[in-house]
Amino acid sequence: MKFTTTFFLLLFSSSLCFAQEYMGPKKDIDQILKNAKNFSEHIVDSDYEMILDSYTADAKIFPNNMEILTGKEAILKYWTLPESVSISHHKLIPEEIKVIGVEAYDYGYYEGTTKKADGSESSWKGKYVVIWRKEEGQWKMYLDIWNGVR
Repeated sequence: MKFTTTFFLLLFSSSLCFAQEYMGPKKDIDQILKNAKNFSEHIVDSDYEMILDSYTADAKIFPNNMEILTGKEAILKYWTLPESVSISHHKLIPEEIKVIGVEAYDYGYYEGTTKKADGSESSWKGKYVVIWRKEEGQWKMYLDIWNGVR
């Protein structure tokens, strides 16, 4: 009885530790994870050049409640914040990444905090799907869609 209880306790706790599922070459998964983390840092830093560099040349983004935005100019316009507004926190939390040749999909959750002109902050969270494409040896976002959750 004691063995059975211990076994099921270990099985249950190990499943909690490994909720994320990554499939594909480790070096590709590691680069996608690193690029996703860097993207969040670029958002917080308002580094628009590096945000754009995170996307493929023919990228498309699908912001919540908006039309599909295509190309670097539209993506730059979307991500450029007014001077009095900033993102103080942005994080991607992948649930699954699967590499299939030179493309990969990644889905999960995101969270963040916006600091407004009056100094107040608002936090937000949601879910996302990214289709990554390997361009010149680097994983970049080709399709990026997200929407909020309550």
